[in-house]
Amino acid sequence: MGVVLPAAIVGVALILPLVYLLVRALSAGPELGDLLFNLRTVEILLRSLSLTAAVTVVAVLLGVPLAWLTVRSNVPGRRGWLVLTTLPLALPTYVSGLAYILALGPKGALQGLLAPLGVERLPDLYGFPGALLILSFHTFPYVMLTVRAALHRLDPAIEEAARNLGHGDWATFRAVVLPQLRPAIASGALLAALYTLGDFGAVSLMNYQTFTWAIFIQYESAFDRSSAAALSLVLIGVAAAILFSEQALRKPSAYYRSTPGAAHHGSPVQLKGRTWLALLFCGVVTFCAVVLPVATLTAWAILGALNGQALHLFFNAALTSFYVAAVAAVLTVIAALPVAILTVRYPGRLAALLEKATYIGFSLPRMALALGLVFFGANYVQPLYQTMALLFLAYVILFLPTALGGLAASLRQVTPHLEEAARSLGHRPEQVLFRVTLPLVLPGVIAGAALVFLLTIEELPATLLLRPPGIDTLATSIWSAASEAMFAQAAVSSLFLVLVSSCSIAIIFWREGRAST
Repeated sequence: MGVVLPAAIVGVALILPLVYLLVRALSAGPELGDLLFNLRTVEILLRSLSLTAAVTVVAVLLGVPLAWLTVRSNVPGRRGWLVLTTLPLALPTYVSGLAYILALGPKGALQGLLAPLGVERLPDLYGFPGALLILSFHTFPYVMLTVRAALHRLDPAIEEAARNLGHGDWATFRAVVLPQLRPAIASGALLAALYTLGDFGAVSLMNYQTFTWAIFIQYESAFDRSSAAALSLVLIGVAAAILFSEQALRKPSAYYRSTPGAAHHGSPVQLKGRTWLALLFCGVVTFCAVVLPVATLTAWAILGALNGQALHLFFNAALTSFYVAAVAAVLTVIAALPVAILTVRYPGRLAALLEKATYIGFSLPRMALALGLVFFGANYVQPLYQTMALLFLAYVILFLPTALGGLAASLRQVTPHLEEAARSLGHRPEQVLFRVTLPLVLPGVIAGAALVFLLTIEELPATLLLRPPGIDTLATSIWSAASEAMFAQAAVSSLFLVLVSSCSIAIIFWREGRAST
């Protein structure tokens, strides 16, 4: 089979950073144990775990009520609140962090407004509180969207039966709905926890020292970078522990109907006198997560333009970002194609193994994965070190599952008989691929490429470590400008990045709207 060799090459590339991190860390010898078990490492571990736990709890407390309000209740403007509360996914954490520093920082906009009233200093935003605030408002949509999907699959007749027996709305939700939502809540909480654990943008801007910060500092300043590899392995170990813990905490219960029957949509729950409370909750979350960051960035961008600040750096970074993201999207789809064909057309142990391997890079903290590629390039493929080729390889490893999902789904909808008929007419396998298969799976190819493009254009840690000297993308220019207090330039780049990222949200809801009609 012509797809086995390229698919196997992709699989080897996927596990390469993890293997090399292990080899590099073990090369530290006896010093490895001293590094892993010293008080400083334990302190950073506790800081990372405390932030991850706190963000996960807040994300659940925000995401579950919002999911219920936008699916089950009669809150006014349900569709609009759904779109608005999903938009935080279009704001990378380093963009939100920058906006909050400009609005609520020591010399921010709010401080300036309160200064005539005698307020000399606001509560400190930096450190744990700021990181918790930014990451919570970024990750709650993961919980909300997974719980929304589960609520759509639940039969409202069960809830109506509970109400007919005299249970109130809260008692019905707690006793009937919430137990059935446990897997969805756990999945959303897992995404929030893994994202928080691997985040670099928010914690760096808020000066909160976590593992990603420590790895970056070790990489930038330490002569012996084996310690950075060792810290990366600890971070990977924590991520793996979170994954296994989430699976272990799931109770082996049945969450499906035991008898046949057609579910119906049912009528929304009437909030009555609690409508104002629901609107206040949705409004506060939307203001803190979307309105305040976007408004703050817009104000600073306007001020920068009025003051005549040079914006050519923004245009250069934007062009580079488009080029990098477009090439990464094409390469990722090309890498996903043989894996998708092998998985769908030739299922077996090898195909299943390769499919699982594609998720290794996506589940690993991006700082750790990028560091593995840095070490590998510097020691074994030096011609590729600090080149765009190594950066593109990182993007392919990171975002391969996003391209593979849509591609495999489209391929499953194409009957193999069409390909067999083409081969029986004398066409070679590569001709069948380009003339028959690819045109039929084109929607999945485009969807996967678009998603990879949008993920790439927002990516910060991997780009920061692997970009060639002198190359800046929108993500790195925002981070650099914010670090150097060039806030107007950072605001312009941030707004453009948010605009591009918002396109993915619009496409998601456009497709959902078409599917529901």
